[in-house]
Amino acid sequence: MTLSRRQFLSSASAASALGCAGFPGIRAVGGQTPSDRPLIVSTWPFGKEGNERARQEIADGGTSLDAVEQGVRVVETRGPDRSVGHRGRPNAAGYVQQDACIMNGPGHQAGSVAGIEGIIHPISAARRVMEHTKHVMLVGEGARWFALEQGLESVDVSVHAAMKQKWIDDHLGAEPSEEAPPAPPADSHDTIALLVLHPDGDIAGGCSTSGMGNKLPGRVGDSPILGAGLYVDNEVGAAGGTGVGENALRHCASFQVVERMRQGKSPAEACAEALHDMARHDPLGYELNLSFVALDTQGRWGAATTHSFSCSVTTASTSEVHKIQRLDRR
Repeated sequence: MTLSRRQFLSSASAASALGCAGFPGIRAVGGQTPSDRPLIVSTWPFGKEGNERARQEIADGGTSLDAVEQGVRVVETRGPDRSVGHRGRPNAAGYVQQDACIMNGPGHQAGSVAGIEGIIHPISAARRVMEHTKHVMLVGEGARWFALEQGLESVDVSVHAAMKQKWIDDHLGAEPSEEAPPAPPADSHDTIALLVLHPDGDIAGGCSTSGMGNKLPGRVGDSPILGAGLYVDNEVGAAGGTGVGENALRHCASFQVVERMRQGKSPAEACAEALHDMARHDPLGYELNLSFVALDTQGRWGAATTHSFSCSVTTASTSEVHKIQRLDRR
């Protein structure tokens, strides 16, 4: 029997779902687009606009890396929910510090910035670190100086010095409190993680965030850390995450997802099994507040979450938002 393209894609998606259902406790979403490339997957509904910009970049002749940078820049500019971009949620001292990284499958290249202030597009700063230095990561004032030297757009941060000093004066030397600091609201942080499988087979990914609201000055989450918030392997696939960065950092989370795909798991299975394993080892269990998206070289994508989450998936012919149900506890 000969299948039409639509029938083939439907059957492939159904097969992916059945594959997940075969593992007890796994509730994840995935699909397959082997002939409808590029494939672009990102976190949250606000990633959809970035996906579509990435798709246009590829249509205009751009690489997977170009597509990632331009797609993430759209989200940084819009600053959705004040969770991404220089207008994001301030830290405990009252000013914004941003984190970002980018990774290119060909050559296993990577660049990252952390705790950067006033740079409109940290994702572009991360790419410049990758392409114009011998380093992988720059942080704080050094990252800002480098971005400015590279001609990247910025805003004035001169007021930050007084805000920093006030926070230091208020806290340095104060008697330590025996009470744990209050946990930030569940919606006080978020991330754009955007993954691209180019029609030529190359993969790239990027992350950008303003991080957890009311964080300690200098706090760095998982987004700029390779293997935590983002990981790309051109022979296997890519994974990116969102949620509480400390929890992703402690488990090298995105690396875990990619390694499961290397072992033959579909992206949906890899995301779900990695989260189950983290929950099994972590005192927080399924309260980790983590979500992951992934894609592989076959054109399959997947996502899984321990809480409420949606992801955006874009191909040459479609662009949709998928609501992901939280994992069933094992």
